[in-house]
Amino acid sequence: MKKNLYPRHAEQNLLAALDESPAVLVHGPRQCGKTTLARMIGETRGYQFVDFNLRAPRENARNDPDGFAAGLPERAILDEVQLVPELFAALRVEIDRRRAPGRFLMTGSSNVLLLPKLSDSLAGRMEILDLHPLSQCELERAEPTFLDALFAADFRMRTTEPLLRQLAERVATGGYPAIFARPSARGRSNWHRNYVRTLMQRDIRSLQRIYSLDAVPKLLELAAAQSAQLLNVAGIASHFELNRLTVRSYLTLLRNIFVLDHLPAWHHKRGAGLVKRPKQHFGDTGLACFLLKVGAEELYAPHLDRTLFGHLLETFVLQELRRQAGAGREPVDFFHYREKSGAEVDIVLSRGSRLAGIEVKAAATTGAEDFRGLKRFQKLAGERFACGAVLYDGHHCLRFGDRLHAVPIRCLWET
Repeated sequence: MKKNLYPRHAEQNLLAALDESPAVLVHGPRQCGKTTLARMIGETRGYQFVDFNLRAPRENARNDPDGFAAGLPERAILDEVQLVPELFAALRVEIDRRRAPGRFLMTGSSNVLLLPKLSDSLAGRMEILDLHPLSQCELERAEPTFLDALFAADFRMRTTEPLLRQLAERVATGGYPAIFARPSARGRSNWHRNYVRTLMQRDIRSLQRIYSLDAVPKLLELAAAQSAQLLNVAGIASHFELNRLTVRSYLTLLRNIFVLDHLPAWHHKRGAGLVKRPKQHFGDTGLACFLLKVGAEELYAPHLDRTLFGHLLETFVLQELRRQAGAGREPVDFFHYREKSGAEVDIVLSRGSRLAGIEVKAAATTGAEDFRGLKRFQKLAGERFACGAVLYDGHHCLRFGDRLHAVPIRCLWET
């Protein structure tokens, strides 16, 4: 098998997990590279591959999960294991019969943490790793160093060139690996169209009974338009002849298959007047742009309202940070911060006992007024505050106070 065209920074964490845990599940959105990574590792470690996208092994595992698990080789890759939920309890028995690290490497395109019966079956026996579409660091073959610099407040003064239209192109492209094998806009559009069709026909149908499947494309479009905004179920439901509970369940399902991303609010016992509603983000800005029928030209056009670009750029930065965090040794939790007075921080990061905040600006300039929310958050976080950064598409990396920095967006993937 050919080696990955782009390096996957999660590979080292996956190898370490296989050395310690009897079962490892790599989950993430469909077509983000899970199977490619698993098979590449499997070839070097002697794993046999079982594909549950194929009917024969899928039906076999469903009809006789105990017998199927008992007949598995000593080391097996179980691809798209969420398609056979009956197998999880049987795998637990098999692991307990012979507990050894690295027995089962599983991939899944839905979040088993939201399916308690499945995750509980292998509690204490399975390690879960997130795999995302390609990060900008992976695309540039660069080491992900931004998070370390952020938590160390180590942004030294430097001058660089703005990305300008190239930034809009990166946002409109997203990170699904298959996109980069299609140089034409038509080819990428066709890939996204088929991707949405596959989500509807396979993933959504297999996980939940959808009574209004024809509403899903419109729901996806509305969710893309609301990316980086406070979750507004009532606003989305007003476009359908569906009640709020039904729309909420559909949104939960889209999060379950990693199409949508839920960003909870950060709050503190001393923080009266904080907004506690979560923000909703799209999982990949390239897919969001396809659904909204916009490309780099529409996002960047200076004569048009750039509000959408601002929202999608915030989502782009969040997803880049998530993708880099997934390759780190220390877990990072993500939140947003907003006061009822209007002060806010787009992204709050928590690593260990330390907190950091990021504001995202689509502009080429920044000033002291852009640090208002970060300063409020810094005061509330106290000694836990590590750094606050305003990311903007400008020339200079500059200090704006104690542990407060303006940082060009390209520093996310450039050292």
